[in-house]
Amino acid sequence: MTSRPLDIVAIGDAIVDVIATCDDSFLQAHGLPKGGMQLLTADEAEALYAAMGPAREISGGSAANSMAGAAALGLNVAFVGQVADDQLGAIFAHDMLALGIRFDTPPLEAPPPTGRCLILVTPDGQRTMNTCPAASHELTTAALDPALIRSASVTFLEGYLWGPELPRAAMLEAARIAEAAGRTVAFTLSESLCIGDRRDGVLGMIDAGLVDVLFGNEHEMRHLTGCGTIDECIGALSPKVGTLVITRGADGALAVDRGERAEVTAAPAAQVVDTTGAGDLFAAGFLA
Repeated sequence: MTSRPLDIVAIGDAIVDVIATCDDSFLQAHGLPKGGMQLLTADEAEALYAAMGPAREISGGSAANSMAGAAALGLNVAFVGQVADDQLGAIFAHDMLALGIRFDTPPLEAPPPTGRCLILVTPDGQRTMNTCPAASHELTTAALDPALIRSASVTFLEGYLWGPELPRAAMLEAARIAEAAGRTVAFTLSESLCIGDRRDGVLGMIDAGLVDVLFGNEHEMRHLTGCGTIDECIGALSPKVGTLVITRGADGALAVDRGERAEVTAAPAAQVVDTTGAGDLFAAGFLA
């Protein structure tokens, strides 16, 4: 273990992204909501993968993407996430270590296999995600190293991992350990929080004072609060979290820190190639 203090430890989905290009007609033919995210069973993932064109594989997952960005910016970071003892699991572990991210979570014996996200990118650069979480949703509190969490300035939690009971319990325990040690807890929302009763659980965590920094886009913030406007969302959330950060796509981003509001415009891009991981890398830059 390095003697250098950790800047961030993240807990999230350990997923290998499988990225291919397609046109809008492919999305329509397979009933895939453009720009959205849906969960797949292992069989559904196999069927979609068979229909996709040539693809490239790269380790991903929302919080893991953020740690890749933070490491590239020079931060000392670690990641906690569950893979299986299979080919994709070996790819994920290799990629984390190669990027300078500490990754010590022992693999599980498959099945279930390592999680994958089948990402389809249309000519306009929009990404449509189809995720089979598999082993990533088997993460338990036993995978946590309390000393590692206490050593990090920030514990960064991923909304995509919030739904399943086992990893949700692990993230809550990590948040409690971090708060007890006087560390910062950051939480990034996800589209999956709009499913079922996940919204109430996140609001409960916020009400309990376990979230110091909250990231989300406009759509996610509205779903979380039930508010109609961004200003209403800010009014509902900013008294409960120290720092509220809202991304707004082409309209830039805004942050409210203990009542002080700042807004920035989006940097112009001559051509949008691929929006995969855009919010994840924004969070990395903000935390850095």
